[in-house]
Amino acid sequence: MSLPQRERISIEAFYKMRETSDQLLEYIDGFVYMSPSPSTKHQRISMRLSSTLFAFLQGKPCEVFSAPFDVELHRDEITENKVVIPDLSVICDKTGLTDQKYVGVPTVIIEILSSSNQSHDLVTKLNLYMQYGVKEYWIVNPISDGILIYKLNDNGEYELDILQATGTASSSVLHGFSVSLSDLFA
Repeated sequence: MSLPQRERISIEAFYKMRETSDQLLEYIDGFVYMSPSPSTKHQRISMRLSSTLFAFLQGKPCEVFSAPFDVELHRDEITENKVVIPDLSVICDKTGLTDQKYVGVPTVIIEILSSSNQSHDLVTKLNLYMQYGVKEYWIVNPISDGILIYKLNDNGEYELDILQATGTASSSVLHGFSVSLSDLFA
């Protein structure tokens, strides 16, 4: 998952590295991570979620962005920015949008697990998104047909809802947004 490195690099060095690479690279705590190519099922789930979110958000202040799209996580009280490429990002505060990326904290992030990056999404990114204040983090598991929905509480910690195979996944942040698991994993 991560590229071989002997020492940490700066975010400026990361952006220079990106200029000469066609790989999907992320930058977390001074280390560079390479994103794997998605599976066919991963792509189907991503497209279903993306199109459902796109239709739901029409006429609303939020907007959905799909990978590859850089999110440079930034909060004033955290000294170092991180660069991630979520499968889907819902951005409601659009002041951080540039021509190439988003700088700030998305309202909702959805990651779809790949067999080679499960710990990255389940541990590294979970803690990162909680630290930066992502209000809702969905982890979609195409292997088990399940969804983990982490919701940020008033103490800045995630609370977890677990959904498996059937039922409906609903957002507590995007009021009225829901998706049928049987349709999503069809």
